[in-house]
Amino acid sequence: MSAKIRKIATFVEETHTEAGRDIAPPTRKAVAVAVIENPFAGEYVEDLTPLMEIGAELGGLLGARAVAALGIKPEQAESYGKAAMVGEDGELEHAAALLHPSMGAPLRKAVEKGAALVPSSKKRGGPGQDLDVPLGHKDAAYVRSHFDGVEVRLNDAPRAREIMVAVAVTDSGRPLPRVGGLKASEAEGKDGLR
Repeated sequence: MSAKIRKIATFVEETHTEAGRDIAPPTRKAVAVAVIENPFAGEYVEDLTPLMEIGAELGGLLGARAVAALGIKPEQAESYGKAAMVGEDGELEHAAALLHPSMGAPLRKAVEKGAALVPSSKKRGGPGQDLDVPLGHKDAAYVRSHFDGVEVRLNDAPRAREIMVAVAVTDSGRPLPRVGGLKASEAEGKDGLR
């Protein structure tokens, strides 16, 4: 089953100053969002495989769009995350089916490698509600400077029988990180942790 997409939106957030200090180059986060029809809205369906297949399709599509929005090569992506919000006629398991287990591999391909688990969140909501996308270093989960998040909102989504799906990619960690831990430059990315 292919996604029935109503709209796609892409956003880039740049931070140029923080705490009165210049951030050069600015830290950047890109979020690509798709609003899709929920084929199972309003009914209980045991087999959610079609949503898992749509998740794989969207992982590649939205991951590539986020990387392109940053104007970087896939290997230059530093962190990533994913999230989904079902409309009121959907259930959280619909969001879970999109995000797990098939979205990760195409997203990792879009950012080249991706040894670490992709942070995710899911919720139910309506038009104009905020969706928080958690972020973590793509290759080493212990890189604290990349524990972050980004918020996205569309004024007309998700409608009752829709799902809003978001993928976020960054080219850096938080501005002015100073809580210690493994540095991104020290990460090996072999086990997804360090």
